Amino acid sequence: MTFEEILEKDGRLVYRFRGVSMKPMLYQNRDLVVIEKVKDRLKKGDVVLYRRGKDYVLHRIVRVSEDGYVIRGDNTYANETGITDEDIVGVLTSFVRNGKTISTDDARYLRYVRFWNAVYPLRIPAVRMYRALKRTAGKRKK
Repeated sequence: MTFEEILEKDGRLVYRFRGVSMKPMLYQNRDLVVIEKVKDRLKKGDVVLYRRGKDYVLHRIVRVSEDGYVIRGDNTYANETGITDEDIVGVLTSFVRNGKTISTDDARYLRYVRFWNAVYPLRIPAVRMYRALKRTAGKRKK
């Protein structure tokens, strides 16, 4: 049964998250995600499940336009463009970590979203610097 069929039948889909693209919010094989059918127009900050070819992808909307969305994983640096409402299967409404349910309406979650989007421009240079320091430290040990 596909994710679309489950959503159509039950109205919601719960599954164990896989992948690393949504770190630090979601961790593979630890967190459960709750996806529901889209009811309203999606907005910046929403995390959506969409189809990319045969694969399902769970990423965050970073920009909304009349004809679609720009989407990016929290742990990725490249934007995905050309995503339309027809590509989107559902929207994240909550996730479960260590037995605690965290709603996407929760104030702490919303602060995380604002913070993570605000620091995005700083993350690329920070990662590059970290990797350069790691390479330099590795060369010194030899």
